[in-house]
Amino acid sequence: MSVAPKKELGQHFLVDENILGVIGRLAELGDEDVVLEVGPGLGVLTRYLAKRVAHVHAVELDRSLEPRLREALAECRNVELRFADVLRLDPATLDPAPTKLVANLPYNVATPIVAESLDGLPSVRLWTVMVQREVADRFFASPGTKAYGAVSVLVQLAAERTGFHPVARTAFRPRPNVDSALVAFRRTELPGEFRRVKSVVSAAFAHRRKTLPNSLELSGLTTREEAAAALERIGRHPGVRAEALEPREFVELARGL
Repeated sequence: MSVAPKKELGQHFLVDENILGVIGRLAELGDEDVVLEVGPGLGVLTRYLAKRVAHVHAVELDRSLEPRLREALAECRNVELRFADVLRLDPATLDPAPTKLVANLPYNVATPIVAESLDGLPSVRLWTVMVQREVADRFFASPGTKAYGAVSVLVQLAAERTGFHPVARTAFRPRPNVDSALVAFRRTELPGEFRRVKSVVSAAFAHRRKTLPNSLELSGLTTREEAAAALERIGRHPGVRAEALEPREFVELARGL
């Protein structure tokens, strides 16, 4: 049964089964694991996971893949396949609760899926995700670099990187025009009031060419004066830009606003 990937959904199906061993190693798969897989595509990774873990929640947005996926997963009794937008999915419906997120993420939604899962899926302790190479680099980019942004801050506040592996373009169908990479990271400790921190971080990077107080005011989060005062309280000049702050400084800033 032939299936045409949908460009508008960012679909690039994993077809090279040689990469599965790398995913398994980075994901540290065990018999008791409950895995959430987002975007199972043709089911190549899903079948691999099903043989090694207790349960797989496979969430796919594209309903046209249902016949192919049902056929591919017919023998996998521990896979629960559902068709939904994972960003709108109630985590409470994932029973048993997932302990790991392992996925070849659709390119166009990889960043929001990871960002929302940090606090939206508190039971997840380890992520192993296939994403565009530039997205993988953003997750653990250093302050002051071009790649450093909102998702860098959020991921680094919640997790530490445990693995990284470049993936050839030939591993996918259709072959993407960008490089990809597997990146793995483990949950550390989520700061208190993470939702508040997330809103401050998003507003801070919304206008990268502006000073941080200006960006926060333009985003409607606070006034420029209040933001400047909060920055001074954490020892930062009011003229600083968001990309200069360390992740932990955003927690202090959020508490001071």
